[in-house]
Amino acid sequence: MMTSNNRQNIFRKISHSLRVWLERMPENREVLLLAFIVGLGSGLAAVILVEAIHLVQWILVGWFKAPSSSYLYLLYPGVGMLIAYLIVRYIVRDNISHGVTKVLLAISRYDSKIKPHNTWSSVLTSAITIGFGGSVGAEAPIVYTGAAIGSNVGRKAGLSYKNVTLLLGCGAAGAIAGIFKAPMAGVLFTLEILMFNMSMTSILPLVLSSVTSTTVTYLLMGDAVAFDNTLTPFMMGNIPFYVLFGIGCGFASLYFTRVTLFTEDKVKSISNPFSRWAFCAVGLGLMIFFFPPLYGEGYGVLTDLLNDNDMHSVGNTVFGSLFSHRWTLPIFFALVFFVKVFSMSFTNAGGGVGGTFGPTLFMGGIFGFVVARSSNLLGLDLPETNFVLVGMAGLMAGVMQAPMTAIFLIAEITGGYTLLMPLIITSAISYATIRIFEPYSIYTKRIAKKGYLLTHDSDKAVLTLLKLGDVIETNFTPIEENGTLGDFVKAVAHSNRDIYPVLDKDRKLKGIVYLNDVKADMFDHTKYHLPLESYMKDATLVVFNDERMEEVMRQFEESGAWNLPVVNREGEYLGFVSKSHIFFAYRARLQEVSHD
Repeated sequence: MMTSNNRQNIFRKISHSLRVWLERMPENREVLLLAFIVGLGSGLAAVILVEAIHLVQWILVGWFKAPSSSYLYLLYPGVGMLIAYLIVRYIVRDNISHGVTKVLLAISRYDSKIKPHNTWSSVLTSAITIGFGGSVGAEAPIVYTGAAIGSNVGRKAGLSYKNVTLLLGCGAAGAIAGIFKAPMAGVLFTLEILMFNMSMTSILPLVLSSVTSTTVTYLLMGDAVAFDNTLTPFMMGNIPFYVLFGIGCGFASLYFTRVTLFTEDKVKSISNPFSRWAFCAVGLGLMIFFFPPLYGEGYGVLTDLLNDNDMHSVGNTVFGSLFSHRWTLPIFFALVFFVKVFSMSFTNAGGGVGGTFGPTLFMGGIFGFVVARSSNLLGLDLPETNFVLVGMAGLMAGVMQAPMTAIFLIAEITGGYTLLMPLIITSAISYATIRIFEPYSIYTKRIAKKGYLLTHDSDKAVLTLLKLGDVIETNFTPIEENGTLGDFVKAVAHSNRDIYPVLDKDRKLKGIVYLNDVKADMFDHTKYHLPLESYMKDATLVVFNDERMEEVMRQFEESGAWNLPVVNREGEYLGFVSKSHIFFAYRARLQEVSHD
């Protein structure tokens, strides 16, 4: 009979053998194996999140029968936000909102490192937020979760930054693929929105992770598409309407982006977090009470509209008697469209955890329904369900500025490949329209202002990844402000640099002495009493230690200098940065991040 010690010994031998096997495996093969593991984890996380949201909603509103029950809409969302906020503040103790933006920051600023708690914290808090009625989406939290799984798996395996970033992307791709059962959309989402420098060989791990995650979701949740629908065949005669609709989606995307960011910033200016929560809880509760489709993600509403169940999509409202007039429904949903950005912003700013991905799809579908129904009431004959579906893609292409992701995601989650032509037309025109007014997506606008945004331009991307602190040189011998030429000669004897910073007693930079300017007098002992000030040049051009590398390079180009002093905002000397050292670091970083 096997004893406990024998079992432990066997387990240790197996673990050791696996560790040795992985260490001997080429890194590119190891990445494929880890991409499969990350896909499994992302798929399971997506299933857990979706089922958790449905469970909470079933407990809270599954028993609603009479319109009077809708008064609980005034209470539920605020409770959910408060629970999520308390978990974040006292257990997680980290800011986990806006998951996609956080992933982009992790890639550009933190070497693709995402804290381990993000593998579960976003799932827990977003399930509570959305389940209680928070008017946000689950996609950004699951992307953050999948990316955290990929990042931590890659770091535990000891992979390079390049491959940790790739696994982070695999986790994000798997998350989108899993939650929507859309493997192609998962890959395109990562390529268009997250990854800045990918080659064809790097796509294989993304595909593997996406397909694995989708398979997990199919096995655990069935093979039905995410949005059941009754679409009508595409008619060539409707192309002009889709063109105009694409322009409308572009302006609707601009409204979504600008109003969302503005509202969140204004609400977050309320300094006391509990006062902010109370304000948002009351506002969100009232909005959902008057407009029940705002409750939660709203995907049930989209499914109703995609199946011509327009009256059922209104929800359990106390104003049901008003819908006898034919114009009431499009007016009601037009108001839902305009109010949705506020309900979403209040949810996020009030302490809830969720994203803008789901609300983008929701508002796009609502916009498509309002446009088609209003046009039909005016005498046209537009397919309303088709416009609901195409509107989802149109707003996604504009808000996220990811037209390829929008096209294939909507086709995959609805089975609507028969509408591929209007999806392409509307998404492309929506994207082109918003780019006239807004160069950044809702995910990148804030971080672009701070200079942390990675782009598909390799030069700019590498400069963004470079940190000034990593290239500051400190082996320069400082000279005291009141020193003499004799003091300078002594300093030269112990230095191998030809630049000498002059500092006061508080280490504030007062000027610079160049060796070439002193050479003529260095060997004349009769001049050693001369004050160093007579040889000193003003340090008028300095670099601050918190400046972006792109700004540092601009100063080099404008000044023509090869070395610039670095100081903090208080003027304290920290060292020098040289153009040659930056070029060396640039080449090393470019080699590090390039995907072969």
